[in-house]
Amino acid sequence: MGVEKIDVRLPDIIGKGYKSFWNWRGRYLVCKGSRGSKKSTTAALKMIYNIMKYPKTNGLVIRRYDVTHRGSTYAQLKWAINRLGVSKLWKANLSPMQLTYIKTGQQIFFRGMDDPQSIASITVSDGYLNFVWIEEFFQITNEADFDKLDLSIRGELPDELYKQFIMTFNPWSECWIKNRFFDNPDEDTLSMTTDYRRNEFLGKDDIKIFEKMKEKYPRRYEVEGLGNWGRAEGLIYNNWEIKDFDWRYKFLNEYDKSGNQAYTALFGMDFGFTTDPTAFIALLASAERKEIWVFDEIYKYGWKNADIVKDLKHKEYHKVKIMADSAEPRTIDALTDLGLSRIKAAKKGIDSVRAGINKLQDYKIYVHPNCVNTEIELKNYVWAKDKFNKTLGRPSEDGYDHILDALRYACEELGAETYSFK
Repeated sequence: MGVEKIDVRLPDIIGKGYKSFWNWRGRYLVCKGSRGSKKSTTAALKMIYNIMKYPKTNGLVIRRYDVTHRGSTYAQLKWAINRLGVSKLWKANLSPMQLTYIKTGQQIFFRGMDDPQSIASITVSDGYLNFVWIEEFFQITNEADFDKLDLSIRGELPDELYKQFIMTFNPWSECWIKNRFFDNPDEDTLSMTTDYRRNEFLGKDDIKIFEKMKEKYPRRYEVEGLGNWGRAEGLIYNNWEIKDFDWRYKFLNEYDKSGNQAYTALFGMDFGFTTDPTAFIALLASAERKEIWVFDEIYKYGWKNADIVKDLKHKEYHKVKIMADSAEPRTIDALTDLGLSRIKAAKKGIDSVRAGINKLQDYKIYVHPNCVNTEIELKNYVWAKDKFNKTLGRPSEDGYDHILDALRYACEELGAETYSFK
């Protein structure tokens, strides 16, 4: 059975700035970069292209949590298949999640580092498992975990084939990855940094967001605009962790000592538009247990009022009380008129930011793996410092506070009524 020939001009498909990325055949290809830098889309295109180019090869896609693949890497690889114009040659399955090149039976598997056994148990029916893509590589915080994965991809290959780990991520702060792959790379490693300026497919409105970020939030621009290493010193919240959970089960089936539902469903929103995003957060909270479980978020730039209402109605959030930024009364009135009848202005008072932070610091905060922007802000929300590097009693104005402001608004009323989403 022959291999399908793809009649495409790759520069037209992937654009410029990734020649070394595309041609590298060493074991480790490590690419950090800004948002919108094409690193993930190029990784997806290379995975699909290589599987089709090299018979007998198979692929493995890794994220920290298996549950996060569907809306990210799985969708990205399906996009790559369409981009290459070969959708008729691939079969996509959701259960189990995998992609199959129909002509040869080669496959791409999806796994999470939260279930090491599922990785170890992968067997291919024909050929070799030699191409691995790790998305959001930064989330693998333990180097030993990566070493175990690295050792699991082994075995002799024919001369024309090669093994490769493609690792893409946003560099939110310095970690073991920097020391190993950027400061001390070996001959089998290509480490590179990319940014949005390499992405000629971005629109003018996309570029405008970065330009305004550069002006208003220079520290955030260094990481999210230029792909440089972040340094999050003086974190405000250290009382949180990422944890996969079923929020519906927890909301409906756990009770407090009085026999009432243990958790209250709370919702908050912070407004923005071009420079700042509009951020919505949904969580369960228990004042008795001192726990907060963040289960959903929406984080968008240029989110118009009509679209806000449409998106929230789609998730049935128009039925719940949403505590929103009181600095935007006109927006609250407009959203009310459009159908968010239960949106309310948060009660901001003197030193309300510090008081809200103090309250949240008393809780254990669990964040669902899908809530990536909540995680990003928690990792970068720091105390402001003066010119002598002395910590001040207020958060730094770096732009990592939109979801977290919404969280404070939501938690103004931890004893509020609960809601059913049946």
